[in-house]
Amino acid sequence: MKRLLLTTLAALATLSASATDTHLVYFGTYTGGKTGSKGIYVAHFDAASGKLGEAKLAAELQRPSFLTLHPDGQHLYAVGEISGGAGVTAYSIDRSTGVLTEINESSAVGEGPCHISLDRTGKMAMIANYGSGSVASYQIRPDGGLSHPVSFFQHEGSSVNPKRQAGPHAHSINTSPDNRYAYACDLGLDKVLIYKIDPAKGTLTANEPAFATVAPGAGPRHFAFHPNGKFAFVNNEISMTETTFAYNAETGALTEVATVSTLPPEDREKTGLSTAETVAHPNGKFVYVSNRTHDTIAVFTCDPETGKLTLIQNAKCEGSIPRNFNLDPTGRWMIIAHQKTNDAALFSVDQDTGKLSYAGTKIDVGAPVCVRFLAIGE
Repeated sequence: MKRLLLTTLAALATLSASATDTHLVYFGTYTGGKTGSKGIYVAHFDAASGKLGEAKLAAELQRPSFLTLHPDGQHLYAVGEISGGAGVTAYSIDRSTGVLTEINESSAVGEGPCHISLDRTGKMAMIANYGSGSVASYQIRPDGGLSHPVSFFQHEGSSVNPKRQAGPHAHSINTSPDNRYAYACDLGLDKVLIYKIDPAKGTLTANEPAFATVAPGAGPRHFAFHPNGKFAFVNNEISMTETTFAYNAETGALTEVATVSTLPPEDREKTGLSTAETVAHPNGKFVYVSNRTHDTIAVFTCDPETGKLTLIQNAKCEGSIPRNFNLDPTGRWMIIAHQKTNDAALFSVDQDTGKLSYAGTKIDVGAPVCVRFLAIGE
């Protein structure tokens, strides 16, 4: 009887593990032109076997450059990187097919929305408008739809690069692990602006301190917290660097720990390069940055006590312009989206070293610029 019970428990554990290995992978894209893209695409992914299926159209939308998923796994939100008109769209998800059904759309208020995220309870959405350098927030309705904008902040100022930083360019907005603050990287200001959030009301309010800074001309782009909640990482698009900040949960302040290059020593004098995305591994040991014009992923080890990073690999991404990438929830796999070569490539992640190895799989996606995993089970 005892042996039978153990066997049954083992079988249930195996079934549970295999259930969490089944995912939908959503791709945000740039539509139009020669890309052939019509909107948001979805593929099935089996993390147990590493099988990545064909990408199929999930919803038509103009330039859905960034996506985010609701914690309930039932809704997806997208910004359309266009000027004027709507700009933010809410969808319900058919978890069997991945097809998206539009719930509603809301105004981005500003120009060129390029990033969207939710607070950690799924009660509010926040966007960054690159074109006009602003951020806005929304309540999430009971049906998963978006309210009208409930708060809006226009950034002001400039920085030292006249071609890239003549005005504000908000590039991302993300919440802290304790769900008290939101951090908006503004490439044009060389600042990470800090806001308090009220998820119940869906509002942003200015924090004190109001911002953290990076080196002049660095151009902060995207932002990720370490799993331990003590540190945050910012990839600087223009300077090809990654900055570690220490996080003060009492005040929301960020204090710079160190800034390191995302390039190998022999390429650090090259010009015209840029980074795109930063992701922390769920085990906290590694941090990744896409060097989109170097066509590599920079792999760093991370000291969990200090937050300091050490570059150990520049993995060739097997495509051109790795605009965005993401890890599956277990951290065993990475999918890299290649904007220029219209495809996405699968890599395995060494759990001991963090290094990447190409898994030999690519799928066609027109100008993919965002990757999001949704665990769907069996």
